[in-house]
Amino acid sequence: MPSCHTCELIQRRDAGIAPAWDCIHRTPYWDVVHSYNTTLPGWIVLVARRHITSIAELTEAEAAEFGPLMRQVAVILQDLTGCAKTYVMQFAEQADHPHVHFHIVPRMPDLPADCRGPNIFKYLGVQEPLTEEAMNQLALQIRAQLAGK
Repeated sequence: MPSCHTCELIQRRDAGIAPAWDCIHRTPYWDVVHSYNTTLPGWIVLVARRHITSIAELTEAEAAEFGPLMRQVAVILQDLTGCAKTYVMQFAEQADHPHVHFHIVPRMPDLPADCRGPNIFKYLGVQEPLTEEAMNQLALQIRAQLAGK
């Protein structure tokens, strides 16, 4: 199997050494994390805990857990960020991230028109991403809401 950075990050979570932003919430089938290379607060990623490269490889149980979790994260993002809606995207095409993962991205009401839709990716893979402190702060708020606190 080619190198999979996503699997390496899952192993870090399994070992209990991931920062809060990279271990917001874990279910039997999914990890909820904040994207590490974005300037957009609340760019959440739902990561399949098992290495798969296609949505068609999801088990019934993985798929059943995904739907409600995706909606729950979208509701929380709307509450915490004031976003107008959330975008959901899945590609798993990066050479070091061939692993199925879904981007759940808050689309803010004041987002410039040239950054909407697929152009939201202007906020990913940036030179100066959010600080770890900013990601951790939001991650802890999301974690508390997912835990029902």
